[in-house]
Amino acid sequence: MARVCQVTGKRPMVGHKVSFSNKKSKRRFLPNLQVKRFFYAEEDRWITIKLCADVIRTINKNGLHETVKAMRAAGSKI
Repeated sequence: MARVCQVTGKRPMVGHKVSFSNKKSKRRFLPNLQVKRFFYAEEDRWITIKLCADVIRTINKNGLHETVKAMRAAGSKI
């Protein structure tokens, strides 16, 4: 699978690795992805989502139901 957050859509980005002598070479910045299981009480089942670490905090703040509702409104299949 791709390294993409299913909730926010964050992807790897490209930048420079800068050495001490200020030589630049290409590198990739990868998002902090985690595979996490949540119990979705509204449908009485477990769901597995690949998400960024900051989305875990968002789910704790807003709730899983609101996050899943926003994902389905964006067209994601859960």
